[in-house]
Amino acid sequence: MRKQLKNPRFFVKLAIDGALFVAAHIIAYLFRFEFFIDQTRLVHIKMVLPWLIPLKIIVFYRLGLYHGMWRYTSVRDFWLLATGTAMTTLVSIAVVFLLYRDENFSRAVFLMDGGLTFMLAGLHRLLVRSYYMTQARAGNGRADGAAAARPPRNVLIVGAGDAGEKILREINENEQIHYRVSGFIDDDPHKQGRSIHGVSILGTVATIPSLVMRHDIEEILIATPSATGEQMRRIVDVCKECNVTYKTLPGIGEIIDGRVSVKILRDVSYEDLLGRPPVHLDVTGIRNYLAGRTILVTGCGGSIGSELCRQLVRFEPGLIVLLDASEANLFQIQMEMENELTFRRYEPVLGQVQDEALLRSVLETYRPHVVFHAAAYKHVPMLELNPWEAVFNNIQGSRTAMETAVSFGVERFVLVSTDKAVRPTNVMGASKRVTELILQAHQGTDTRFLSVRFGNVVGSSGSVIPLFRRQIEHGGPVTVTHPDVTRFFMTIPEAAQLIIQAGAMGEGGEIYILKMGTPVRIIDMARDLIRLSGKEPDRDVQIVFTGLRDGEKLHEELITEGEGIVPTGHDKILVLRPDPDPERETDPEAFRRRLYGEIEQLCEAASRHDAPEIRRLLHGIVPEYAPQDSRSVL
Repeated sequence: MRKQLKNPRFFVKLAIDGALFVAAHIIAYLFRFEFFIDQTRLVHIKMVLPWLIPLKIIVFYRLGLYHGMWRYTSVRDFWLLATGTAMTTLVSIAVVFLLYRDENFSRAVFLMDGGLTFMLAGLHRLLVRSYYMTQARAGNGRADGAAAARPPRNVLIVGAGDAGEKILREINENEQIHYRVSGFIDDDPHKQGRSIHGVSILGTVATIPSLVMRHDIEEILIATPSATGEQMRRIVDVCKECNVTYKTLPGIGEIIDGRVSVKILRDVSYEDLLGRPPVHLDVTGIRNYLAGRTILVTGCGGSIGSELCRQLVRFEPGLIVLLDASEANLFQIQMEMENELTFRRYEPVLGQVQDEALLRSVLETYRPHVVFHAAAYKHVPMLELNPWEAVFNNIQGSRTAMETAVSFGVERFVLVSTDKAVRPTNVMGASKRVTELILQAHQGTDTRFLSVRFGNVVGSSGSVIPLFRRQIEHGGPVTVTHPDVTRFFMTIPEAAQLIIQAGAMGEGGEIYILKMGTPVRIIDMARDLIRLSGKEPDRDVQIVFTGLRDGEKLHEELITEGEGIVPTGHDKILVLRPDPDPERETDPEAFRRRLYGEIEQLCEAASRHDAPEIRRLLHGIVPEYAPQDSRSVL
C-alpha cells in the first residue's frame, strides 16, 4: 500500500476510474428515464455517488485491479473486473433497499450502472493496452528500420491449439518478427475451415506441399509441443518434401510459466523425432523414499548423474552428497544446484569411488539412506584401448561402493547399468555385466540392491549425436561405422526418471529396463540430423562408412538369454529376473567367494596392465562375453 501511495500513476488510475464510475451512474439514469432527469433523480444521484464511488474503488482495489499495469491487461483482468462490478452492484442494491426504501429508487438503474461500469472501465483498459502495443510497434520499427524494410516471410503454423495461438499473437504484436502468417495446419477435422484471430485453418498436414506452393510459403513453424515422436517425424517428413525451413516450439516443460514466444522457436532436434510420451512417475512412492532423506550420487557430474541431481531436487531430499572424480564436472553441477535450482542442501566430494578409505569416511560422516551409483567409464573404444581402467573404475569401484553401502546400512542402492552388458562383445559391456553380478551377490543383506539397464542416451558425453553435429558444423563428412548398425536411444531425462522410479519399485535383485521401442539405424539418424541442419545428405554433407570399431557390434540388446521379462505396475517399465543360479540360490556365500576370487585375479591383471589376461578373466566370469582381439595402448 505504501508503494502504491508513492506512485503518482496510482492516483491517476483512481481519478480516471472515479470519473468513469460517475459517468456510468449518470448514463444509467439517462437510459432508464429516456434522457430526462428531473429534480428528484438529481437528488437521488447526489445521495448515492458519495458512497457508491468509494465502494467501487475499494472493491476494485481489494481485487487487485490497481496493482497491475494496464498496458498488459489480460482476460484474467476482465474476469476480475466482472467480479468487482457484480459485487458492487449487489451491495449497492442492498444498501438502497435497506437505507432508502422510501425514496422510490429505481433498481434497474443500479443494474445498468453495473453493466456500464464494466463496459467503460474495460474499454479504458483495452484502449491503454492498444495504445502501448501501437507504440511498441512504432518503436520497434524505428529501432530496426533496415529489418522493417524487408518484406515479411510467409509462414504456416502447424498446430491450431494454444501454442499456435500464442505464436500468432506474438507475431501480430511484435514488429521485429518479420512473419506473415498465411494460415494454420491441423489434423483435427473439427477445426477445418475455422480461424484464429482472423487467420484461417487451411488444411491438414497432408496438404502442406500444395499450400506451400499456393501461398509461396518460406517457413513452417511447428507449434505442437505435445506431439509424439511418430507424429513429429511425419510432420518433418512432409516439411522435407517442400524444401522449406521449419522450426518447432519447445515442449511445455521448457517454457517458463507458459509464456510462449516466437523468439524461442528452435530448429527441430533429434530428440523431437525420437520423442516418446513422457515417463509418468509414481510421485508419491518416490517422495516416500526420498523426501527428507540423505542421498549419495556417485558420478554426479556426468550426463546421467547431473540429470539425476536435477530431478532429485524436486522431491525435496534432506541432503544430496555429490561425488565425482572430475573437478570441472563437480564444480559445474554444484554451481547449477546453487544458482539455478536454488538447492543448497548439498556437499561436494571430489574423489574416486575405488578409494575405499574416502568412501567409508563419506558414508560414516553423512550416513546416506539412498545411493545412486552412476560413476562409470562407458566409452567402448576407449576402454578397449585401456581395459584395466574398466576393471579399476567400473568393477572395483562398484564393488567398493556396494560393500561400503552394506557396512553403513544404506537402505537402497541403485546401480546404473547398460544394454552393452547383454551378450557383451567389449570390455566396457563385460565390466558392467560383472557389476550386475556383484550386485546380485549382495542380495540377502539389509541393503536393497537394484539395477537399471538402458540403451544409448541422446546428448550424453560420448554419444554419437554431438559428434555428428560437430561434423555437420564443419561441413562433414559424417562418419558412420556401418550401414546396418542400430542402437536403442533414450533421452537423458528419461534415463534419470527410470533410475529414480526403479528405486521406488524394487524389492531387491531386479534389473529394470524402459520400453524403448524399435532400435534406430545410425545411418538414418545421421541423415535426419543433416536435414535438420538445413542441408542435404550426400550432396551438401557426405556420409562416410568407417567400419565397426573395436568392441562394437551391429545390434545391441536389452535382454540376455536366461532372463525373463516380468511386467511391473508401471506401463513403461519392465523388470528382468534371471533364471536361478543353483550356486547362488543354495549357497550365496560360496557364490560370493568364487566371484570375489575371480575379481581379485582380474584386479591383479589390471594392475599389470595385461590386456589379454583381463579379457580372458572377464570371459571366465561372463561366459557370454565374446572377447575380440582388440589393440590396447600398452
